[in-house]
Amino acid sequence: MTVSGPPGSGTSTLVGKLCEDRGWSSVNGGDIFREEASNRGLTVVEFSALCKQDFDVDRSLDTILRHAMSDPKGPEVVESRLCGWWAHELGLQCLRVWVSVSDEERARRIQNREGGDYQTCLELSKQRQSDDMERYRELYGIDLDDMSPYSLVVDADKLDANEVFGVVSTALE
Repeated sequence: MTVSGPPGSGTSTLVGKLCEDRGWSSVNGGDIFREEASNRGLTVVEFSALCKQDFDVDRSLDTILRHAMSDPKGPEVVESRLCGWWAHELGLQCLRVWVSVSDEERARRIQNREGGDYQTCLELSKQRQSDDMERYRELYGIDLDDMSPYSLVVDADKLDANEVFGVVSTALE
């Protein structure tokens, strides 16, 4: 299965609950991104800036995730912003989940997780989403507002982590 959503939507929490409940393994695109930044001696912000300038960096990281998704011995869950799109394009028969949250809820969750001023979190979150949408459109022709590749879209604005887990668990049955 794939789990996607914007930063602050709760995808990592959802994947953790699914893996714990079902004894599954997972791969996280954000972890791969952070590991590569570390390998290059860069902060996440610096590495993100590099990705904006050099699309080949993004493509190489995305290739790692596509291979994990296609590997019969790979993880049961792949989490990344684009993995639902890739599963759809690859014709993989799996549940493709998008966890949706408003800009305001994302900012609130990011503020709770990382601290800082709410307004700053909101502005930074909106800017990151806008930058990512532009980059994915340029890289792959993907519109992150298009939910057609997803078999389940969960509006998580008013749901807590356990409720989102319940919705997805039910869909897996």
